[in-house]
Amino acid sequence: MDRNQEIALTQMRKSVEKLGSSTESCGEKTLMRFLIARSMNPEKAAKMFCQWKKWRAEMGLSKNGNPVVMVKSNKHFPSKDQVQFKKFVVHLLDKTIASSFNGRETGNEKLIGIVDLQDITYSNADLRGLITGFQFLQAYYPERLATCYLLNMPQFFVTVWRFVCRFLDKATQEKVRIVTSEEQKQEFIREVGEDVLPEEYGGRAKLVLLQNVVVNY
Repeated sequence: MDRNQEIALTQMRKSVEKLGSSTESCGEKTLMRFLIARSMNPEKAAKMFCQWKKWRAEMGLSKNGNPVVMVKSNKHFPSKDQVQFKKFVVHLLDKTIASSFNGRETGNEKLIGIVDLQDITYSNADLRGLITGFQFLQAYYPERLATCYLLNMPQFFVTVWRFVCRFLDKATQEKVRIVTSEEQKQEFIREVGEDVLPEEYGGRAKLVLLQNVVVNY
């Protein structure tokens, strides 16, 4: 860590205290995520950090390589209960990130998201759900997203995606890759890894849907 980063961290801690909160339970790498997300501005990072702590308390959730989460969009339908859907998104993100912990959190774990749009119809297109997921990542999981791949995007979804992008920060948009060409597909396979990707996506792993997982006690 260079001198400028150390100064920014010190200033951020002081700003957090002025806002009536504390950074005692968080390490430097965790705090750096908020600084990076706010262009190394200590005051803005402190405000974001305090908002995050408040949000975590309200959600009632404990703080728990790059893990991969895959979404098959043709299996999804918009939820009528937005509160429960938001809690599910938080649970999904927490579990995905926690799966990369090696004993304890280091603060800089990131996830890879894969959204398969194969055979998606208008009834599966969930604008609010997409916006909610990305906004949660932006506001409450700064620098947790490594890359998000969009696969098999149909023509009608191009307009949907352009609308969703209106709600995304530039930094988030730059982490989203739409895979269309064979060259992009091969790059996607290389970056994610054949051992991780299911066979239908060019890898060697077996895809087990969430509802088909068998839990052994």
